[in-house]
Amino acid sequence: MNRLPSALAPLLRTLNPQRQPGVYAFASAAESADLVALRPLATFRESEGLTLILEEARALAAGLPVHLRAAWLTLTVPSGLYDVGLTAAVAGALADAGIACNAVAAVHHDHLFVPVEQADAALAALDALQRAASGT
Repeated sequence: MNRLPSALAPLLRTLNPQRQPGVYAFASAAESADLVALRPLATFRESEGLTLILEEARALAAGLPVHLRAAWLTLTVPSGLYDVGLTAAVAGALADAGIACNAVAAVHHDHLFVPVEQADAALAALDALQRAASGT
């Protein structure tokens, strides 16, 4: 990794990714879906419809089409919404490993959703990124 912006390097050195238990789904639903019952982690309204990130079991029980079965990885490093380059560095490391990454920024941490069958490889790639930023 070539010269990192000074604020990015400390973030990468302390990524400490952790896998959350369970399998999650990216699913689509009608605008009238019962979000209270589905308990999504996140929703996003697009012109084509409503996207939900939720526990796979809830999506299947509701008969929702699942577009991605995902593992949920949390970067436990405290990151801010104005931090520059973290998402790009993480997505780049995962892309180099051939792993799709769907990132969600929240107030305290960044969260990554990767294909469930590639979760271990994603954690290894993130660990390698962290080690490289640490110079080890």
